[in-house]
Amino acid sequence: MAVVNGFTTPFSVRLMKSFDPALEKGAALDMCSKKRLKCCSYGKSTEFCEEWLFDSCQRGGVRNMPFSSPKSRLAHKQEKFFSRCSPRNSCLQSRDSPPKRDTGIANEKDWDISLLNENVNESGVNEDGSSWYRESGEELEDNGYRCRWTIMGGQCHDGTSEWKETWWEKSDWTGYKELGVEKSGRNTEGDSWWETWKEVLHHDQWSNLARIERSAQKQAKSGTEKAGWSETWWEKHDAKGCTEKGAHKYGYLNEQSWWEKWGEQYDGTGSVLKWTDKWAETETGTKWGDKWEERFFSGIGSRHGETWHVYPSGERWSRTWGEEHFGNGKVHKFGKSNRGESWDIIVDEETYYESEPHYGWADVVGDSTQLLSIQPREKPPGIFPEFGPHSLLHQQ
Repeated sequence: MAVVNGFTTPFSVRLMKSFDPALEKGAALDMCSKKRLKCCSYGKSTEFCEEWLFDSCQRGGVRNMPFSSPKSRLAHKQEKFFSRCSPRNSCLQSRDSPPKRDTGIANEKDWDISLLNENVNESGVNEDGSSWYRESGEELEDNGYRCRWTIMGGQCHDGTSEWKETWWEKSDWTGYKELGVEKSGRNTEGDSWWETWKEVLHHDQWSNLARIERSAQKQAKSGTEKAGWSETWWEKHDAKGCTEKGAHKYGYLNEQSWWEKWGEQYDGTGSVLKWTDKWAETETGTKWGDKWEERFFSGIGSRHGETWHVYPSGERWSRTWGEEHFGNGKVHKFGKSNRGESWDIIVDEETYYESEPHYGWADVVGDSTQLLSIQPREKPPGIFPEFGPHSLLHQQ
């Protein structure tokens, strides 16, 4: 008997080291240790075993992907901005770095957004032949809408690598404020990437409840092999303590592709919903996945999930499980598989779950000082902001 993910299942688990030749191709791949999870279930007359390949550095059975690099830090000094190439490295530095996987949503301080207070349109060429440009401006529209922006970019002398980055802040008379970044790049190997980050403050038009939303999208693609990945992350917080967050991820490497989705919802009164769904497939027709969901309130709730595998022949193996927590120290655990195994027991066990997010309203307010400090246009006397579809046009 083995205890896995907090529930008891009638199958044995053995971990075995495994060598993955794909990781020996070079420094482009993260060198994470690999393990195979071998699960065996014992029926009345046969033993069924299956193996899952896991990264020790990630949640779930997926490979780590290329383009992982130190987090991009924006230059604080002007000479770093105007010098993207050097005799020692004729390719882009600093802002040309691709996004890193599984890093979630960065805080605004990590981007060091510094918008200019004047219109600028300038460009130049460095000693090594690399070029750069920078533009900034302001857009004004109805309802007090204002958008301040800065665009900068550059490329090496032969154009084989390039980068572009845009900063912006938006506001209007409804109290809407937005701070954002978009960046993209390409290097001499043909690797390309794109990333955007945004945080928004707005107020509910009926209750005037303040809300802050943060999001990030990242994607990268290899120029030398069949490999790429993309991620979308989001968070929604309000002043009453409600929090919603989640992510969608996708990646592929040669013949393998994988997906992951997860979400969390906290209503601010102790009710929580969490779920995860991960699956993968190969070009030969093999597919496998794992998913679970939990709902709790005041110590009472449930968990349930499924692990499954489809073979190239079309044969499917599946194991489902569930837990009912009664809030009195008793837990009902049950499950079955299509290979004949099953269990249905009640055990004495404490119930544990997170009723509050580890990162909530107070945290996001404390990390959004630049967003909150955005100053809207001065409103003339007697002018009232429009709340409705028109005022939401700039919030997309």
